[in-house]
Amino acid sequence: MNAIVAPKSRGLNWLEGFTLTFLMLGFPTFASAALLLKLVHHEIAGGVVLFVALASIFHGLFTPWLVPKFPKLFRHGYEPLFFNASLSFVEKIEKWRAQPTTSLQLMTNVLLLSLLAVGVMSMG
Repeated sequence: MNAIVAPKSRGLNWLEGFTLTFLMLGFPTFASAALLLKLVHHEIAGGVVLFVALASIFHGLFTPWLVPKFPKLFRHGYEPLFFNASLSFVEKIEKWRAQPTTSLQLMTNVLLLSLLAVGVMSMG
């Protein structure tokens, strides 16, 4: 049985791409940065939550716009699959996770966040 798939609107595709960029690429990066700042006893204006949330949101908003202009500078913080309109939200995540470099990124993020968390908790 062939199912007819309704075309995804440009806005919905952008929202999915933004959400995935925000959650999968921006949030772990800026959470690590916040932990590192906490580890060196640096106060973050507005608090850690505000810093991580705003930095991740700005990353999700501006990275897709900046990548075509500066491809070498922003290539590691952007995933073109997240903005592929022919894929569903779940398919975007599945295809991203199937890439060999993604498992390395995820493993690196987990180890870095774990190490930083232990360092921050051992300070006090």
